[in-house]
Amino acid sequence: MTLDFKKSATALAVVLLSAPALTAEPTSKVVAVDDIEWGYLNPLRGELSPGAADLWGDRTEDTATGMLVRFRKGFESPPHIHNITYRGVVIDGMMHNDDPTAEKMWMPTGSFWTQPAGEDHTTAANGEVNLIYLEIDAGPYLVKPSKEKFDNGERPLNLHRDNIVWLYDSDLHNLEADGVQSTYLWGNTAAINGSMVKLPSGFEGSISTEASEFRAVVISGEISYDSKDLETAVKLGSGSYIESEGKFTHEITNSSNEAVTIYIRSDDKYNVK
Repeated sequence: MTLDFKKSATALAVVLLSAPALTAEPTSKVVAVDDIEWGYLNPLRGELSPGAADLWGDRTEDTATGMLVRFRKGFESPPHIHNITYRGVVIDGMMHNDDPTAEKMWMPTGSFWTQPAGEDHTTAANGEVNLIYLEIDAGPYLVKPSKEKFDNGERPLNLHRDNIVWLYDSDLHNLEADGVQSTYLWGNTAAINGSMVKLPSGFEGSISTEASEFRAVVISGEISYDSKDLETAVKLGSGSYIESEGKFTHEITNSSNEAVTIYIRSDDKYNVK
């Protein structure tokens, strides 16, 4: 029997092209705040440095990163700059971040700020416990002296919790559960962006997404969290972290008497039901 290799190769190509593409299985990760391993934001300063813990990424590398940073009461940095722009969300305590000559504006839990690369500033903390979520889109995260300041064209933003505008489920198509609120913080809704959602007391529902990058940090309150990747539901307090890749549903219950606030970084829309 004689084989026609040209015809066989053509037939094989047709089969390969017509076969459905293999897609990666959706994955997720959950980190409870009590399980986080802490280091120092500036290891050379040891205990004089704020504590730091990467939730995702690596702040010492050239990559996007999200981390927790905690400060002692009374902490105030000398004037300095950073080589990259960062965003901060207050989880606990009272934080100030501004020009070295500015009067203190203490920002409580749920406040948000941006610090442009090259902009001279100081950071201070005034709560008994002070904890923030800090996020960069590229690294490494470095602290440099004020004499190296430069203008990268961006402008800083200090958004006190009381000045945040929240939209309700009746205002937004992606909120399908009663009493849920959302606010847009940064980025492009057609690409990577940051927002916060507020889940009311008694909420029992889900956040579903098909994003290739979905990252969530509990900013205030405590939730019961479950998903197909967990054997049993877990309690997640402020500072806890959730991520997923691909089509995924995050099951959330708020059994407390207060609303829960969650920060979300995502490259696609998500729905709260």
